[in-house]
Amino acid sequence: MVIIGHATVEGTSRFRARFSETCSAGQFREADGLWWSSVGLGSYIGGVDDATDDLVGQAFERCVTAGVNVIDTAINYRYERAEKCLGRALAKQIDAGTVTRDEVVLCTKGGYLPHPDRARWFGSEIVGPSQGAVSMDDLVGGSHCMHPAYIDDQIDRSRKNLGVETIDLYYLHNPESQVGAVDEQTLHDRLQEAFETLEHAADEGRIRMYGVATWNAFRVPAGERGHMSLELAKRLAGRAAGDRTDRLRCVQLPLNPTMPEALTLASQTVAGHELPALAACRSLGIHAIASRSVGKGEVRLTPKVVASLGQDLESDAQRSLQFARSAPGVISALAGMKSPAHVAENLGLCTVDPLPAERFSGLPDYD
Repeated sequence: MVIIGHATVEGTSRFRARFSETCSAGQFREADGLWWSSVGLGSYIGGVDDATDDLVGQAFERCVTAGVNVIDTAINYRYERAEKCLGRALAKQIDAGTVTRDEVVLCTKGGYLPHPDRARWFGSEIVGPSQGAVSMDDLVGGSHCMHPAYIDDQIDRSRKNLGVETIDLYYLHNPESQVGAVDEQTLHDRLQEAFETLEHAADEGRIRMYGVATWNAFRVPAGERGHMSLELAKRLAGRAAGDRTDRLRCVQLPLNPTMPEALTLASQTVAGHELPALAACRSLGIHAIASRSVGKGEVRLTPKVVASLGQDLESDAQRSLQFARSAPGVISALAGMKSPAHVAENLGLCTVDPLPAERFSGLPDYD
């Protein structure tokens, strides 16, 4: 049974209202007509086993009953198991009446190969059925592909895995993986063709909007490995959309107190001005989603940083997540959640207001 619908202003407003007395006033942010929880559920890490699936399903239930409606995954996370178990969890909670489809902002990604035997799988599942449209030359580094036919295939596989008609936000996953592996013009052509595929998928209602999920692309300066221009990406998306407004709405990038480059390092040039990635996003009308917000739970902060982010918070993980979701332009900060203790720790922030802009701007430098 396919779950029909997508996140809507009515549904996400209803979700927000349901937690008006239990969550802080700053737990939700409005962007593109939706209300996004400032803490989001990530699903990257974990074993390829039933036990991890069960923990993720339990985390999903705890999140949607505590005021979290941003759910992030990718087709290659745990070789498709992350998507599949989140899809089952969503269906279960809809059946239980805990949440409705229009209340949840469901995000996933495509680009990396979702199978451990990558080259063999790519040859048999993608190259063969494409009847010459895709070749092994479209595979970069043995693990990444942006060919339109491949991205189109991955969208439908993700829809099937998640059990949904429509994905709310679909990311092109780490396109910087191809920087240096192909010449610059080929990279730009591939990026625009991928955007054209995503625009078409949005026209068909298979996705609602798209973004670029990155690691290095927008936070490292020009000349460093993996650097890409956000201004150029937005321009290519505009070309892909033709005479309409493009649906490139979001960028996902790492941000925490030990990885502050998106906030502090002038790595982007927009209209001739050198800006950090988050400022570039705001200048171009793109929303930012913070990844690695708790650094796999391994962030250790100095006493100075602890004092600046709040002695009243329970842990460095909470302080790190608070930093990421309080940064200007960030609409949601993702935290991987599986173990009950970590879920409770992260969800504890839902009842705490993010740092106000004037206090955040006064934080000490972290780089």
